Amino acid sequence: MIIQILLVATGGFFGSMLRFYISNKCHKHFIGTLIANVSGSILLGILLKYHLENAIPKSVWLILGIGFCGAYTTFSTFGNETIQLMEAKQFRSALLYVISTFFVSIGIVWSILI
Repeated sequence: MIIQILLVATGGFFGSMLRFYISNKCHKHFIGTLIANVSGSILLGILLKYHLENAIPKSVWLILGIGFCGAYTTFSTFGNETIQLMEAKQFRSALLYVISTFFVSIGIVWSILI
């Protein structure tokens, strides 16, 4: 169990660093979170497909699927940025952000799995 925790933590370390890097490159604009959530969903969908088919080792799933993708994609930042858009009375942008994040991310994972 300790090895599994360390594998997840290792992936999480790198996922959170990349997420932070993208956020800064996008000047902490909500587009950085959208990029992370969508690209993370693509990676997670691919990894999940291979994991369910037993085509990748469990260690790869733990490092990349659970650790990396779990830290790289972030619902808390998504929620915070949505509220910031609403407080700035950018309701159309907030709605578009929520809809595009949800449907693109879920749609990509679903399309990879079918």
